[in-house]
This record gives sequence, structure tokens and C-alpha cells, in this order.
Amino acid sequence: MFTGLVETIGTVRSVEARGTGAVVSIEAQWPDSAPPGAGDSVAVNGACLTAVGPSGSGFTADISPETLQRTLLGELRQGAPVNLERALRLGSRLGGHLVQGHVDTVVRLLFVRPEGGFQRWRISLPAEHAREVAPKGSVCIHGVSLTVASLGDDWFEIALIPATLEATNLGRMRSGTLLHLETDVLAKYVARMTAAPERSSLEEMFGGGDGA
Repeated sequence: MFTGLVETIGTVRSVEARGTGAVVSIEAQWPDSAPPGAGDSVAVNGACLTAVGPSGSGFTADISPETLQRTLLGELRQGAPVNLERALRLGSRLGGHLVQGHVDTVVRLLFVRPEGGFQRWRISLPAEHAREVAPKGSVCIHGVSLTVASLGDDWFEIALIPATLEATNLGRMRSGTLLHLETDVLAKYVARMTAAPERSSLEEMFGGGDGA
């Protein structure tokens, strides 16, 4: 579990194919100078990876075929900046929102509107995730906890403060960029619980009609 508060920006050293998966090596300077150890969970641009072990001041991690299919991690190249956050410790202060590190989908940054040192982003919203996004609700974009400023049928907007643009790789993004989206875990459960109930197995077996 994570909070969506980026600890540091890492730099990709390499991404190499390994069977049907891959292994990524990332260089990073951590606030407490302690790189992730073997078995530690790290969110890389919002996608949870398990560190194989420390490597200098950075770490290496395996990327499963499932993660390669659902995220943009397979497209990382040497020198790319990535948002990093280690897993939340029990009892830690929760400054963002509860983030699982499970990327739901890839979305597109439709446009960036500068507002002084601030920015306003409009981001595409796939129909299958529309019920999980609400005005003033939380979303995780590329590993960053953000608040939905406004919402349309197939888009939503977020407002970025200068501190976020400086402390994450979001300040480097441009219109057309693809991004990881994780919707709020609580919204997922609410959407699931309020969805129209599926037909029972008996209805499916016997038709469920009014005929004699």
C-alpha cells in the first residue's frame, strides 16, 4: 500500500527482457540514504514492483508479463525519470490517499493549461472507469496522489501546484503523453456494490421469464 506522495525521482539505468518479462534497474537518491532491499515494494510511476535487491544507491526489480501488458514500464528507456515511493509503513502519516500500486489503465494527457506557476491538466477517462472518478475525489496519476478538479463524460481535470511539478516527473509531461491511472480503491468497491445485480444462476438456468 502507498500514499501517492513521491519520495524521490529515480533514473532508469536499464530495462532488459527476461523470458516473457523484464528486469529494470533504477538509480535513486533516497531521503534516508537507504535503498530498497530484497522483497521491498516500490511504486515506479505508480506501478508496484518488488525489489530484487539494492544495486549501489538504487535497486533492481522484475517486471512480470502482466505488468508489461497493463503498464508503460516496458517502454522505459535508459535515462528516463521515474516517480518512486516505498510502501507505506504501518503507523505512518497518510498524506495522500490509499494507493495500491495497481495501475487500472493507461490514459492520455489531452492538454496542459499553464496558470502562473500552476498547471491545469485535462486527461482522458475510459468509460469503464468513469464511475470510479468523482469531483473532488482522489486519483493516482503516474504514482502521484491528485484531486479531481472537474469532470466530463470522457475526461477529468486536475490542478497541479508548483511543488508537485518540481518534486515529481509530472513537470516534464506534455500534451499527448500517456500516463498511468489508478482510481480510488474505495470508489472501486462502491461502484461494485452499487452496480446492477447479475442474474442469478437459477434465472440463467431456467430463463427467468413470466411464461408458464
